[in-house]
Amino acid sequence: MSDGMLSAVTLLQACHPCAFVLFSSDPDVEKMERALAAGVHAYEVHGYGVPRLRAVIHLAQARFAHDSKLREALADVSDRFEERKLVDRAKGILMRARQVSEDEAFRVLRAASMHSHQRVGQVSQQVIAAAGHADAVNRAGQLRMLSQRLVKLYALRAIAGDDALADSVRHVEANLAWLDRSLSKATYGDVLDAVRAPWLALKTALATPASSSLLSDVDAQAERMLVHADRLVSALEASATMTSLHVINVSGRQRMLSQRVAKEALLAALLGGDAAAHARSNSEQAQTAFEEAMAYLRAAPLSTPDIVEALQAAGLAWTALLASLGQARAAPGQHALLEASEALLNAFEQLTERYERSMQILMG
Repeated sequence: MSDGMLSAVTLLQACHPCAFVLFSSDPDVEKMERALAAGVHAYEVHGYGVPRLRAVIHLAQARFAHDSKLREALADVSDRFEERKLVDRAKGILMRARQVSEDEAFRVLRAASMHSHQRVGQVSQQVIAAAGHADAVNRAGQLRMLSQRLVKLYALRAIAGDDALADSVRHVEANLAWLDRSLSKATYGDVLDAVRAPWLALKTALATPASSSLLSDVDAQAERMLVHADRLVSALEASATMTSLHVINVSGRQRMLSQRVAKEALLAALLGGDAAAHARSNSEQAQTAFEEAMAYLRAAPLSTPDIVEALQAAGLAWTALLASLGQARAAPGQHALLEASEALLNAFEQLTERYERSMQILMG
C-alpha cells in the first residue's frame, strides 16, 4: 500500500464519502492504522474470497453508516456550540448598544429570527457583521476628522497646548492599528496604505515647532490624508450590504467638516494673499456641505428620540461656531473658535455613536 493510494483515499473521502474496502497482503499494523485514518472501512489481509466478499462489503457499509452518524452528530454539536457563541456575542453587542438586559437582547434576536425566517444564529451573525462594518466606517471617518483637527491644533498650539495635539496623534495611530488588524488586507490593504503614507509625512511635520510659515506645508499633508481617508470610508460603505451605513458616514463626515470650517477660518486669518483667499473659499464650501448634511440627517428615517435630541444639540453648537468664525485674528476670538469647534465635534461624536449603536443599524 503506497502513500499515493492513501492520499487518493483521503481525497476521495473528502470529495465523495463512501464505504471503502481495501484488500491487501500486507499485515503491517501501522499501515492498517494509516488506512483507517485515511477513510478505509474494511482492511482485509489475505481475506479475498468470493464467499466472504458480500459480508466484507456489508461490514464496510455498516461502518461507513456508523461513522457518518457520528460525524453528523459531532458537526451538529459543533454547529450548536458555534451558534451559541455567535448568539452570546450578538447579545453582548445589543446589551451595550441599547442598555438592555440579556433576556431583552435575546428577545430582540428571536423576534428578528421569526420575522426573517432565519435561525437565531444567522441573525446573530448579521448583527455582529453590522456592528463590525459600522465600527470600521466610524473609525475610518475619524481619520478624516483628525486630519483637519491636527492642523487646527497645530495653528492654535499656543492656546490648545501640546497635550491636545499629542492626543490626536495617538488617536490616529490607534485607529490605523485597529483598521489594520480588522480589515482584509487583500481587499483594503492598498487603500489603508494610501492613508498611512501622507499620515507619516504629516506626523513628521507636526513634530516641528509651530509657525505660520509651515502652516501651508502641514495643511498640504493633511489634505492628502483627508482624500485617502475619504476613499477608505467610501470603500467600506460600498462593500457592506447595509444601506443604513450611509447615515454613519454622513454623521461622521460632519465631524470632519466641523474641524475643516474652523481650520480654514484660522488659515484665512493667519496666512496672506492667495493662500488666505483659498482658505476662505474652502471654509465657505465646507459650511455649505455641513448645512446640506444637516438637512439630510434631519430628514433621515433612521431616527430615535435620543438622535433627535443630539441633532438639536449639534445645531446649537453649529450656530455657535458660525458666530466665532470672524474673530480668528485675535487671541480671544481664537479661544472662542477653539471652544466652539471642539463643542461641535463632541456633539457629532455623540450623534455618530448613537447612529452606530441604533437598533436599525445593528439589525440591518
